Amino acid sequence: MTTVKYTSEHEWIRVEDGVGTVGITEYAQEQLGDVVFVELPEVGKVVEKGGEAAVVDSVKAASEVYAPVSGEVSEVNAALVEDPAKVNADPLGEGWFFRIKLSDPGELDDLMDSVAYQELVESLA
Repeated sequence: MTTVKYTSEHEWIRVEDGVGTVGITEYAQEQLGDVVFVELPEVGKVVEKGGEAAVVDSVKAASEVYAPVSGEVSEVNAALVEDPAKVNADPLGEGWFFRIKLSDPGELDDLMDSVAYQELVESLA
């Protein structure tokens, strides 16, 4: 079973078999504009829910990418280092940032589903 959840800081996490793939939402990449650089966490790094995990630089601003849940980084999307524009082109697909082994799957319960996240985005318009 695949679960997709969202944070109020505009990250998404798609969880399959205890591993979450993390990226930023369509809304976040639209706010940032053209992404020019991505700093990814090291594989093996342990991150805390809400802690800084990566950095994304765009023509408009630099922004942190926060870990939606606690766990250990198991993989990073090295393709973003060579082609950070993938974040703009496909933020919910090829533009993912890192994968994380969840240390507490219960933390997902604190995140928003797609309906709640869409309501948040609409409230910001």
